[in-house]
Amino acid sequence: MATGRRSAGLLLFRVTEAGGERDVEVLIGHMGGPFWTGREAAAWSVPKGEYGPGEDAAAAARREFEEELGVAVPPGKWVALGESRQRSGKTVAVWAVEAELDVASVVPGTFTMEWPRGSGVQREFPEMDRFAWCTPEQAAERLIVGQRVFVDRLRARVRGAGRSPDA
Repeated sequence: MATGRRSAGLLLFRVTEAGGERDVEVLIGHMGGPFWTGREAAAWSVPKGEYGPGEDAAAAARREFEEELGVAVPPGKWVALGESRQRSGKTVAVWAVEAELDVASVVPGTFTMEWPRGSGVQREFPEMDRFAWCTPEQAAERLIVGQRVFVDRLRARVRGAGRSPDA
């Protein structure tokens, strides 16, 4: 079993068609808190979070999705997109689910931290402050580098000879 920090996430997607070719749009979120304010490039993420030893990764992905978006995971078949080791050393596992979600229905979860640092003042921030459906090209610009591979894997599955993504 791998050691170190681990996260699990859930990437919602919808299948599109342009020029006779199947493609996807994915739902990603802009990371909340003061560090990410004003940043766009490499400041978005798959809804995900850490989990501990003995916790099921898929259960953690469901929990984190619901905490970060404040809505239940839409029904649908979960498609494993595998794992990726991030620059931080954390290993992230992601699943994809084909589903629609109105971003206006999202009520982001929050976290508390001292801000400004050293001030002694505790402030609350959204875990993710906004969400958007993105093409793979938009996601490539917005997602943190280590998570872009999940969109590539999903896209390859959807485009693969017109098969369904769980084929």
